[in-house]
Amino acid sequence: MWIPTEHEKYGVVLASFRGTVQHGLPLEIGDTVQILEKCEGWFRGFILKNPNAKGIFPCSYIHLKNAHIKNKGQFETVIPTEDSVITEMTSTLRDWGAMWKQLYVKNEGDLFHRLWHVMNEILDLRRQVLVGHLTHDRMRDVKQHITARLDWGNEQLCLDLVPRREFSMVDPDEISVTELYRLMEHRHRKKDTPVPASTHHLFVHMKSLMSANLGEELEVFFHIYDGRENRPLSERFFVRLNKSGVPKSPEKTERQCTLFVDLGSSDLRKDVYIVVHIIRIGRMGAGEKKNLCSVQYRRPFGCAVVSIADLLTADSKDDHLLKVYACNTESEWHQIHENIIKKANSRYNLSGSNTGLAVALQLLHGDIEQLRREYMVLFTRGVSITRKLGFSDIIMPGEMRNDLYITLEKGEFEKGGKSVARNVEITVYVLDIDGQVLKSHVAAGSGEPGGDEYHSLVLYHNNSPRWAEQMKLPIPVDMFRGSHVRFEFRHCSTKDKGEKKLFGYSFVPLMQEDGRTLPDGTHELIIHKCEENTNLAECSRYLKLPFSKSNLPSNNQTLKGTKESFWVTSFLCSTKLTQNGDMLDLLKWRAHPERINDSLSKLKEIDGSEIVKFLQDTLDTLFGILDESSQRYGLKVFDSLVHIINLLQDSKFQHFKPVMDTYIESHFAGALSYRDLIKVLKWYVDRIVDAEHQDHIQQVLKASEYIFKYIIQSRRLFSLATGGQNEEEFHVCIHELFMSIRFFLSQENKGTSPVTQTQAVFLRTFPAVYGELLKIFTVREVAGFVRETLGSLPAAAHAECPLEAVKLQCIAKTVESQLYTNPESRCILLPVVLRLLQAHMQEQRDLVMCARILTSMLSLIQKEENGAAEPSVSEEVELIVESLLGVLLRTILEITNRPQPSGPALRLQFQDVTGEFVACLLALLRQMSDRHYQQLLQAFSSKDDLRDFLLQIFTVFRILIRPEMFPKDWTVMRLVTNNVIITTVLYLSDALRKNFLNDKFDYKVWDSYFYLSVIFINQPCLQLESFSPSKRKKILEKYGDMRVMMGCEIFSMWQNLGEHKLNFIPAMIGPFLEVTLVPQPDLRNVMIPIFHDMMDWEQRRSGNFKQVETKLIDKLDSLMSEGKGDETYRELFNSIIPLFGPYPSLLKKIERETWRESGISLIATVTRLMERLLDYRDCMKLGEVDGKKIGCTVSLLNFYKTELNKEEMYIRYIHKLYELHLKAQNYTEASYTLLLYDELLEWSERPLREFLNYPMQSEWQRKEFLHLTIVQNFDRGKCWENGIILCRELADQYESYYDYRNLSKMRMMEASLYDKIMDQQRLEPEFFRVGFYGKKFPFFLRNKEFVCRGHDYERLEAFQQRMLNVPHAIAMQHVNQPDQTIYQAEAQYLQIYAVTPIPESQDVLQRDGVPDNIKSFYKFNHIWRFRYDRPFHKGTKDKENEFKSLWVERTTLTLVQSLPGISRWFEVDKRELVEVSPLENAIEVIENKNLQLRTLITQCQSRQMQNINPLTMCLNGVIDAAVNGGLARYQEAFFVKDYILNHPEDGEKIGRLRELMFEQAHILEYGLAVHEKFVPQDMKPLHKKLVDQFHLMKSSLGIQEFPAYVRASPVHFTNGSPRTCRNSVPNIISPDGGRVVARRSPLSYPAVNRYSSSSLSSQASNEVSNITGQSESSDEVFNMQPSPSTSSLSSNHSASPNVTSSAPSSARGSPQMADKHKHSRENACLSPRERPVSAIFPNSLDPAQRAPPHQIGDATLPRSDPNLSAPDKVRTTPSSWSLDSVKEAPSFSDSVGRSLCPPVPPRPPYSAGSSSKNMRSQSPVTTSRSPQKTAAPPFTPSPTECQSAGLVSNSPVLSGSYSSGISSLSRCSVSEASGTELPAGDHATHPPPPPATMPNSVSSSSDEPIRRENKTPPPYSVYERNNPRRPVPLPHSLSIPPQMDPPALPPKPHQLRTGSMKLDPPSDPRVPRPRPLPRKVSQL
Repeated sequence: MWIPTEHEKYGVVLASFRGTVQHGLPLEIGDTVQILEKCEGWFRGFILKNPNAKGIFPCSYIHLKNAHIKNKGQFETVIPTEDSVITEMTSTLRDWGAMWKQLYVKNEGDLFHRLWHVMNEILDLRRQVLVGHLTHDRMRDVKQHITARLDWGNEQLCLDLVPRREFSMVDPDEISVTELYRLMEHRHRKKDTPVPASTHHLFVHMKSLMSANLGEELEVFFHIYDGRENRPLSERFFVRLNKSGVPKSPEKTERQCTLFVDLGSSDLRKDVYIVVHIIRIGRMGAGEKKNLCSVQYRRPFGCAVVSIADLLTADSKDDHLLKVYACNTESEWHQIHENIIKKANSRYNLSGSNTGLAVALQLLHGDIEQLRREYMVLFTRGVSITRKLGFSDIIMPGEMRNDLYITLEKGEFEKGGKSVARNVEITVYVLDIDGQVLKSHVAAGSGEPGGDEYHSLVLYHNNSPRWAEQMKLPIPVDMFRGSHVRFEFRHCSTKDKGEKKLFGYSFVPLMQEDGRTLPDGTHELIIHKCEENTNLAECSRYLKLPFSKSNLPSNNQTLKGTKESFWVTSFLCSTKLTQNGDMLDLLKWRAHPERINDSLSKLKEIDGSEIVKFLQDTLDTLFGILDESSQRYGLKVFDSLVHIINLLQDSKFQHFKPVMDTYIESHFAGALSYRDLIKVLKWYVDRIVDAEHQDHIQQVLKASEYIFKYIIQSRRLFSLATGGQNEEEFHVCIHELFMSIRFFLSQENKGTSPVTQTQAVFLRTFPAVYGELLKIFTVREVAGFVRETLGSLPAAAHAECPLEAVKLQCIAKTVESQLYTNPESRCILLPVVLRLLQAHMQEQRDLVMCARILTSMLSLIQKEENGAAEPSVSEEVELIVESLLGVLLRTILEITNRPQPSGPALRLQFQDVTGEFVACLLALLRQMSDRHYQQLLQAFSSKDDLRDFLLQIFTVFRILIRPEMFPKDWTVMRLVTNNVIITTVLYLSDALRKNFLNDKFDYKVWDSYFYLSVIFINQPCLQLESFSPSKRKKILEKYGDMRVMMGCEIFSMWQNLGEHKLNFIPAMIGPFLEVTLVPQPDLRNVMIPIFHDMMDWEQRRSGNFKQVETKLIDKLDSLMSEGKGDETYRELFNSIIPLFGPYPSLLKKIERETWRESGISLIATVTRLMERLLDYRDCMKLGEVDGKKIGCTVSLLNFYKTELNKEEMYIRYIHKLYELHLKAQNYTEASYTLLLYDELLEWSERPLREFLNYPMQSEWQRKEFLHLTIVQNFDRGKCWENGIILCRELADQYESYYDYRNLSKMRMMEASLYDKIMDQQRLEPEFFRVGFYGKKFPFFLRNKEFVCRGHDYERLEAFQQRMLNVPHAIAMQHVNQPDQTIYQAEAQYLQIYAVTPIPESQDVLQRDGVPDNIKSFYKFNHIWRFRYDRPFHKGTKDKENEFKSLWVERTTLTLVQSLPGISRWFEVDKRELVEVSPLENAIEVIENKNLQLRTLITQCQSRQMQNINPLTMCLNGVIDAAVNGGLARYQEAFFVKDYILNHPEDGEKIGRLRELMFEQAHILEYGLAVHEKFVPQDMKPLHKKLVDQFHLMKSSLGIQEFPAYVRASPVHFTNGSPRTCRNSVPNIISPDGGRVVARRSPLSYPAVNRYSSSSLSSQASNEVSNITGQSESSDEVFNMQPSPSTSSLSSNHSASPNVTSSAPSSARGSPQMADKHKHSRENACLSPRERPVSAIFPNSLDPAQRAPPHQIGDATLPRSDPNLSAPDKVRTTPSSWSLDSVKEAPSFSDSVGRSLCPPVPPRPPYSAGSSSKNMRSQSPVTTSRSPQKTAAPPFTPSPTECQSAGLVSNSPVLSGSYSSGISSLSRCSVSEASGTELPAGDHATHPPPPPATMPNSVSSSSDEPIRRENKTPPPYSVYERNNPRRPVPLPHSLSIPPQMDPPALPPKPHQLRTGSMKLDPPSDPRVPRPRPLPRKVSQL
């Protein structure tokens, strides 16, 4: 049975549990679980990180931990009772773990590794804490390390700042808001500005001396030297080096490392140096040979200097190599370092070129104890301490030091009977009172232990040596008396066995008779002669002698006159000994009572450090004198006491205050002193008003704190001693003293008067007295004193008075004092404090101090409340609210509206004040209860006051919500703020309802309320969805979802408004919409009905809700682009998903209304807009610019134009799209995009307002600017043809205004564009079809297919790679249309393959003589349709010959817009599918190969080819394949009897195939002839092989000799001939535009008997004559008119090679084929991407414009026309896009007759038999115009151009018959044809309209060519402009609108305005027409 657990509530998982049992809960090791129940070894509970999943798990898997339970019961929460730092560490590390992995994913390697190290470090520290073996101090250090690292990590990961007190996290509910703010501020500051350390330490590590000429031991001395004052600042650090130059004791680090301690900040300057002196120990001369003498001397070696300032800038961890210098003369040794510092180069030089001292130097900052913790290794390993000379800047009590420093300065010696000067060495000893040498008390420096003696260095032959050697004598205090220092002088001979001979001595005693030590300074000592060491053994003998020349009596002239002297400098640094006689006199006052007066007077002159040394003794002396003779010395003792007290205020001695406190508490014994002290103090206070000089009185008042301490302690001692006698008298004395104080404080004076300054001095020290008074008086009494004293201050002082600020400081200290913490005293003091505070805040003075006072007051109230709710607390809150709430709100408003100061320090202060006042306001509001709010609201006398208050508080709340109010990581503070705001708003909303509704309605207050609510809900810190689960859980547990609370409040208030709702429509639509975009379902359910309400009220008011609609749409756009809203939101507006929650969905509510139709329409529109906006937003989040962003923007742009008719939004998105294109360098698309805006403008002078980045200007100017920008972008995109049209339009404008300057520039620009067309190379883009399938794609892509224009050089693999960069995209491996499972899948499927463009503009492409670089534009621009072929086998596959069953499935895709356009991709509007039979496939393959051969041969002949290799390869490919079975396979497949019998309908095609085979053989023969002519010598064998194989091929085809018609027409390649024209037959298009598979071959022909014996040869002849003719294109537009001499026998296919193979595998993305297919593809080795080319100059195989070699034979070739249908359908459905109307073939005799006629002019394109069938012109040339009637000289047209209606048809109606061969088909035929005028009826009349049953036929030949029948026209065409100047055929999209009779000259643009750049498309009833855009352009 499951039993609820009592104590087992919380545990940690020890091992992972799979949870495979029934109801099992899977657990991971380390998870924390909360346990609910237990049963027989099992627990039931949940994992804390996922509380919703509950289950069972074994008890043995859980380690139980102690925890305490909050809210026991169903909703209990468990808090582990472990250390809060451990809890924080655990939760933080969990949060970091997830983020740490993300860092790796985001490639932030540096932070990833740093965080990893820190996490490991925290885990180690956590283990130490958990083990629990740490000492208290160590635990503290570990916690400090942990919190520092946690804070660092949180900061790096942009997590929240954690408020802490003593390393533990603080619960914001348990402390006041002001306290919380202080903690946050403190932590934030700590993070921002580390406090600069006041003490610094220099770490020195001596590494080695590098020198070439070592060999002797060395001594190295370091010290810090002040170059400004020329004195050492520290004692010396001493290191011994061995003969190799490294430290002697490497294992003892303290002998080579030191810390120069206690450097002040003033010592870190440029002229403070580290000076190193190096002494060698050895022979006298450095270069002397070794002799027997073993005596060693200390001799100078070198010196090095480095400035401390260099260490501040250098990397502290670097080793320094110091240069070592030697002095030129030894006598300069004592000042070598000064010479180096002064750079006196003549006095020193480098001691060796490669001598250097390697030293590690590092400056450390902070307290020495702090350093011990931070650099533990340093101190544990061993480091010596080198002290400053003298005390540090701050003297600490208890510091013990007794060091005497002696410096050997110089000596003056006589020769002593020698011819040369002496080599003098000094030996120094310290001897005690008994004459014994003190052992180890002579130290050369720190680092080495002290010795018994010290030997100076020896200067060679110098009778006036200067040593400047410092030593330290650390003699104990008790040994000082009677000790002396002896200096022995010896001459060091270099001859007599190196002995050292004594010749004299000096000595100096360390203490004088009166107890004073040797005074600091230089002493000239007497040198006493002595040659025997024994004479020195008895000290008493010489100690009676004089030691210093200054102390000699005047009668002792003998010693005074001696020349010999020795100078030393002494310096004592002692905390126990003094050199000051006055100090000693005072301390021994009883011995000399007569000197008391003098001693007390001189006390002020004694150095402070001497006084603090003997502080206790001095104080005992003073109070001893006071007790014995208070009458006589009372005033002087009081003044001395004041002097000492004020001395301790000095920063140097402030640490001695505790010493004095201890003295008062423990040692002070003056029980009677209080009377004298009170009396003297009162005497001084009474004299204040009259005194002229206030300085001394101010000093007295400054010391009043300690004077009161002495008074109170004295009184307490007296009470203890007497049992409380004279109590009344004491009280009276104190009352009188305070009366005197109040009197002097009440004096009103001018601001700068001395009395005012004295008042200020007293007020500063007064709060310190409270604590002392409380020791004797009751709380109420002391509070009374304080209230009366502060109340006596003059009230109305002027603002400039310095006393005002001091008053406030006094109040601040009072509020922070112990006295104020007591509720009893608080109720007495509060009114005084509030009165003063209110006055200052109203005048906006001293706000920093006001904030500090208010903070302290409110912190106390919180503490009280946490203890026990007292009624006094409530009264206090009431008082503060009454006095300060209003003024506090005004202050916050004032300071937040003030401009921020510029200085960083000021700005910080400004922010502090704002933050503190805000914290105070929040704290106060949090303390307020219902009663307080009621009193507050009742206190307002009028409605206006209440209104002002509400407006004020709402405004302040809005300020508090601002993101900049607190630093961004202060989430804790923001949540507290929001909690207070929502609580307050709930109270105030009642007041709003009661006082400002119905007739008292006030719009401003309500508006302010709603506005506040909206921004409250939208705050980033409340968007819980963006937080981690753990953080979200914490917030919800503590505060709930405050957004929902506020949302319910908004709804409730809105319902109360009634008819006043109309005031907020449409103003509140935007704000409320913003609220509903928050992804919180409950909040949305509450808010959405408000929109229904708004629509309802608006409908009632104005009969529609246009305002609501407009505002809604505008706001939606701006909000979505900011990233708000989500998918679910759209469903709220929609009824598709039923909403849970209290309110029905908006659509359901609307359906019940009378206005439901318009309402539902609005919802539908908004939903569709949301779809697009959401897609737009999501796409914009992606990093780089990609097609999705652009496609999405296009979708939105069209929606705004066509559905919403929002011109301004439309234009905005045009510019957004333009920017995207520019960023992606899609310059052509950018031009088309900007053109959309350009087309909305007219050439008028209307003024336009400033808009986006456009200035205020006229419409003409803006349109001009746009034109120029577009031209520039067309230029950059190499789309020069389009730029030319705009240049012309601009030129016309300039011409009409006679602006010839700009006209000239425009003409030059136009000319430059023509040059670029001819000179620059353009890359041919690839096109790819992309299908996006699956529900995971955005709406504008979902389950749609697009054709995309690839980037330059981008092939299929690269494109696929780019598209598949989308995360989670899956590439489909087949090209079949997907099924419904794919459409509905929750995934992203991409289907990509390459497609071939079908050009529209055939006139240019078919024209002879047009250069390829012009044609290339028309091949790849303005493309609507694309084709894709997929080979497959139908029926049984013949293994021997697969061509028999190889069919091709041809798909044609028609787009909604032509490419390129405003996007790189457009959606497929229509797809059509036909199947090509194996025979037709073969025909296409051979046709294409023939075309390729003809092209290559022509290029070779015309020398366009640099290299003959392409021709060689092509010939080799064809001949080799043919020999090996290529053409033979076709013969086997289609020429056999079986096939002909089974397929009687294919007779014509079989004939056609035969012709093509013969034609190919003929072309090959001619090609080989050309090849022979140009083949290089080394390729002759290959040529011979080709010729041999060609003969084989001919024989295999059964060709012995070519037929007559072939022989009769030699192939002439210099001039072209017209093509044989063939009719195209359309496929059947079903009315709905779906795909129809026409199973019959698209190459079928009308079933008429087409062949006769005569016409067949004629046809064949014509085919061969066309060897050099124009290629046939892949599109219908290549269909040609039937020749007069034959029926239409051939189809216009230029099939791709892969019709015999699979769809391309690599470049085109279709499946791979079997090897046989590949072989077939090789057989048909075609050139890549064959496009339609000119008849005479076919496309050159320019390598740059062709596919790479691996694509030869690939699907890059255009394929045959897919849109041809079965022959039996021809008569009923004419093609809507074939050039000619579909005619029945003329009768046979008619054909023959025509073929025998002489040449005639071109005929109109209709025949009698088919007058009802109309044609569709594909040429942009106007149909009414013949070439002769053009306005400008025409190009020389090709024969293809000479059709009556300008149709692109190649009727071979030319001079000569077919039998005459190609020779007669020269270009002269053009002039003949064009010179023949047509009959008027032939071209002026329109053919009759088509039958109604033909939806796809064209209504009139004069109409615009119809390219798309059922789609919206593009608003983007630059090329469909009226431009009557251009006679030549334009691309269809740049075509000239039809015009019946053009004028001779083009009209001026201002006279005849051209219409839109577009032509109206034919209307299609199935496509909804877009709403027309109203002309609002004038504003934009």
